[in-house]
Amino acid sequence: MPRRILQGVVVSDKNDKTIVVKVERRFIHPLLKKTVRRTKKYHAHDEENRFKVGDVVRIQEGRPMSKLKRWYVITNGNETT
Repeated sequence: MPRRILQGVVVSDKNDKTIVVKVERRFIHPLLKKTVRRTKKYHAHDEENRFKVGDVVRIQEGRPMSKLKRWYVITNGNETT
């Protein structure tokens, strides 16, 4: 089963080797036919503490590392691969 990859903005880097990433998704409301924005925060593992608040990053789903941490930072979101 493929692992999900999401892109978002770092909103917190206060924890050691952990960042909090805010991911926004947009969809059309089924009844109102209006674009709706929903955000969700994910805790991601950042081994080298290299990402700071405001950075755009890509995170990948993985095995649980702690109670809340199930995602890993794979690249900077602005890089093209």
